[in-house]
Amino acid sequence: MTGGIIGFLRFAAGAIISILSAAVIIITLPVKAKSGTLFHAISRFWARAVLAAGGVSVTLRGLDKLDLSCSYVYVSNHASMFDIPAILASVPDQIRIVYKKELEVIPVFGWGLKWGSYIGIDRRRGAEAMRSLEEAVRKIRNGASVLLFAEGTRTQDGHLQPFKRGAFNIAVRAGIPVVPLTINGTYPILPKGSMVVRPKPVELVFETPIPVEGTGKDEEMRLMEKVHEAIARNYVDQGPEEGDHTGGEHGSHS
Repeated sequence: MTGGIIGFLRFAAGAIISILSAAVIIITLPVKAKSGTLFHAISRFWARAVLAAGGVSVTLRGLDKLDLSCSYVYVSNHASMFDIPAILASVPDQIRIVYKKELEVIPVFGWGLKWGSYIGIDRRRGAEAMRSLEEAVRKIRNGASVLLFAEGTRTQDGHLQPFKRGAFNIAVRAGIPVVPLTINGTYPILPKGSMVVRPKPVELVFETPIPVEGTGKDEEMRLMEKVHEAIARNYVDQGPEEGDHTGGEHGSHS
């Protein structure tokens, strides 16, 4: 019982931090740099504060495979609301997140997303989704990296889901290498629909960037297959039967 109360208080603290950070973003809109560096700096502060409130630690593997002077399309699995804080707090890159536009309806927090420098995409509207992809390509060409969750939404059961093509469309159009990024350990911290934070160690695993070698749908499918293979290779299945298992041996789960 006590653990549940503490977990809920951790969740509430994270929510308050999110609201305050979003409010700061809205207040600083008039002085926001076009490059988005101020927005990203505030977002990184938010991420570190949320992780601290949740008692969550993050370790990195494979970061030395990246040249952080280059722009990348980071493609990751998605298991929990803690995925974004873990990445923003830990990856020393100017990352712009491509997020679901539905999040913009959340009071204060959603407004911060809407008026910030990250990229909202409405997959229900083809023309608007295409404009969002074009915006992502522009940000990459201006020196930023982008992050997309290839499964499209958080896993319901802790297992790795099939990927969607959007991330790979951006990579092919921008001609930018794709970094497979595996997130292990976040699912049991805050499963979808839960309001109780259960601290667990999180691991981010980076694979060698995969270069774009062609154009069109065939190249997108090739990249999608290679990235899925790389993430599956490092993914620790977080389903109910292994919900508390993080770290250790990394089997292939698809």
